[in-house]
Amino acid sequence: MEKTDILSLTLPELELEMIKLGEKKFRAKQIFQWLHVKQIRDFSEMSNISLELRTKISGHFYLKSLNMVRRLESCIDNTVKYLYGLSDGTFVETVLMEYNHGLSICVSTQVGCRMGCKFCASTIAGFERNLEPSEILLQIYETQRDCGKRISGIVLMGIGEPLDNYKNVIKFLELVSAPEGFGLSLRHVTLSTCGIVPKIRELADLKLGLTLSVSLHCPDNDGRSEIMPVNKAYNLTELIDAAKEYVRKTGRRVTYEYAVIDNVNSFKKDAEKLAHLIKGINCHVNLIPVNSVKERDYRSSRESALKFQKYLTDLGINATVRRTLGSDIDAACGQLRREAAGTE
Repeated sequence: MEKTDILSLTLPELELEMIKLGEKKFRAKQIFQWLHVKQIRDFSEMSNISLELRTKISGHFYLKSLNMVRRLESCIDNTVKYLYGLSDGTFVETVLMEYNHGLSICVSTQVGCRMGCKFCASTIAGFERNLEPSEILLQIYETQRDCGKRISGIVLMGIGEPLDNYKNVIKFLELVSAPEGFGLSLRHVTLSTCGIVPKIRELADLKLGLTLSVSLHCPDNDGRSEIMPVNKAYNLTELIDAAKEYVRKTGRRVTYEYAVIDNVNSFKKDAEKLAHLIKGINCHVNLIPVNSVKERDYRSSRESALKFQKYLTDLGINATVRRTLGSDIDAACGQLRREAAGTE
């Protein structure tokens, strides 16, 4: 009999499974709390569940696990980067970031990425598979276990495109926000996308309350298509319309990510195009000095980003330069995975 990944089951799904096993419905809530509050690694740890039921559970379900392969801690700002090994021998990266308001975690949603953005290290080694809801969750649980503190914010901005793994990501969001489990408000979750328009519209209809972060990186279609192939499928007009729909349906402000790349998208005329593109939308622009990736010839600096910020603010656009975290440990995702997989 093929076993089921129990950590990927929502509480209603687990209740149905208990009924199928001839057990009382309330057992599901007990088990769910062991999984998502106590965050156990083995069924034997469920001390208020009978041995008979634990044996039955272990015969029908399995618990996924992550193996910490590498841990790099910044000497500058306490950012910690983890390389986690999955059960099939693949790897993902997770970054723990410390802010005044608490700890935030940047999680991966796929092993690799098929979007092909030219400035991104995650896509170079190619796409292998989607992560299961449990594998996204476990990045949080194992990181909390390591740091000994509660994580209060989640960013889906690690390896992979979250909306390319839509079904599993939505289920992860349901699991991580379940009041009987981890219980994190989705207002403390940011989902970043390169612009898969149909899924942005589906997400808007769900009205989950999370923050949508849209990776723009170029204010015109020709330039954006050059560095972000997704633009050939969903151009800027379609993308901005979908973002407007998200704001209208959810009442939540959209963040536009813009990696400032020297001599590519960093000119004053680019700022003017960007301002014209997003004027009148309830939004914020997050400017990012692009991370150096040795396979790519893109460069940037904080000074370039600050100069671009001045262009935008003079045009009435709310823009800030992202704080650089973990610069001494290459905290941008994708590079540790490539080393571990031997794809450098």
